[in-house]
Amino acid sequence: MRKRELEKFKKLLLLERQNIHKHLAELEGASETQLSQGGGDSVDLAALEITQASIQKLGNREKKLLNKIAYSLEKIESGEYGICEHCGEKIAPARLEARPVAQYCIDCKTELESNERRYSDKDEEDEYSSDDKFDDAG
Repeated sequence: MRKRELEKFKKLLLLERQNIHKHLAELEGASETQLSQGGGDSVDLAALEITQASIQKLGNREKKLLNKIAYSLEKIESGEYGICEHCGEKIAPARLEARPVAQYCIDCKTELESNERRYSDKDEEDEYSSDDKFDDAG
């Protein structure tokens, strides 16, 4: 990948990291505001708990994305950015523009997701078939 392209992706990643940090700070502020307003009846407390769980889930998702961004920035520095970690081929620039933290080319990612679904479906089938065995025994 050319140096100009790498710089473009590095800027994208750094901007995304900055936006996430800003959003996490906003979430933390909103969370603290809600906690300080606490009290109320059981419905208010339940709504507060649901909101807090949503904020935490969103925050956790963004923290994982921050880790992926850091990993991608390391790969830029090491000269490995834009190379599929599965097949070793170049990742299409269009894919990297859509998802700068992509670790796999589209073909490998599609294959990996297909395998995940297949194993997930197989696990569910195994779970159901084992349930059936218990039903037959009882």
